[in-house]
Amino acid sequence: MNVSERLAASAVVPVVVLDDAKDAVATAKALLAGGVDVMEITFRTAAAADSIKAVAESCPDMLVGAGTVITLEQCKKATECGAKFIVSPGFDEEVVRWCVENGVAVTPGCVTPTEIMAAMKLGLNVVKFFPAGVYGGLSAMKALSGPFGGIKFIPTGGVNGQNIGEFIAAPFIHAVGGSWVCSKADIAAGNFEKITKLCKEARAAALGFEVAHVGVNCEDADAASAVCEKLNKAFDLPVKDGNSSMFASSGIEVMKSMFKGKNGHIAIRTNSVELAVAGLAKKGFAYDESSAKYKNGRMTAAYLKDEFGGFAVHLLQK
Repeated sequence: MNVSERLAASAVVPVVVLDDAKDAVATAKALLAGGVDVMEITFRTAAAADSIKAVAESCPDMLVGAGTVITLEQCKKATECGAKFIVSPGFDEEVVRWCVENGVAVTPGCVTPTEIMAAMKLGLNVVKFFPAGVYGGLSAMKALSGPFGGIKFIPTGGVNGQNIGEFIAAPFIHAVGGSWVCSKADIAAGNFEKITKLCKEARAAALGFEVAHVGVNCEDADAASAVCEKLNKAFDLPVKDGNSSMFASSGIEVMKSMFKGKNGHIAIRTNSVELAVAGLAKKGFAYDESSAKYKNGRMTAAYLKDEFGGFAVHLLQK
């Protein structure tokens, strides 16, 4: 998995401001415990370079990058210290070109068509959108994604634990950045358990898992019809017929043939099927690649290989 894929799989890229390098490793470990394995240490303080070096040397599972990089000197210093990616608040051609020529992942801030075109000219397809709240948020990025369909954004500024789900659900969002999961105050106070908790909550909100419906396998169309009629008779659930299945309300799908899963399937909606697949893989749950469906290059549905109590699990894009 390359740097760009790691950022996407994390969903949230913590913007970490450190006043003292001694807190760097503890912060990285708190993020990792919360399921977040990337961090952007900003060059807003004198401790940035030493903090990046400490994490790079002591936390091999953490993908550490440098943020608020505004000069080529900072960029070179960050990579010397072990930064694997560079994030800038704006577009600086000198910094971006150096990163591209030296194989360093870079995400410059681009909020106008002109800036996006400049980034594209240098081969980039992921840019930072900062400050997102000031420059129009989701509606602005949606508008920009029209002419720039190959570009994805990492919005920072205005994203939080309450709205992260709607950002992640948008097809033009690569990941989101933010400091709410590891505030400067919490780091300084040593509130590392709180940081871990906020990371877990952010990941859960990003995925937004919810049960869509339960599928029940039947041998044929007549058997499926009988099940739906019985559900309707007992609970007044409206029946809707389809090609391969019937629905008794929106919550029960009755298959007209024996489909995936010994007994049927459980459909679970998520803000991002691709993010869900990556996260579940870390927990040991692989997906069936042959079952994946795509729309405009984005995975929108997939079945897991595992069964749960005789039921297959079907992931669906919200």
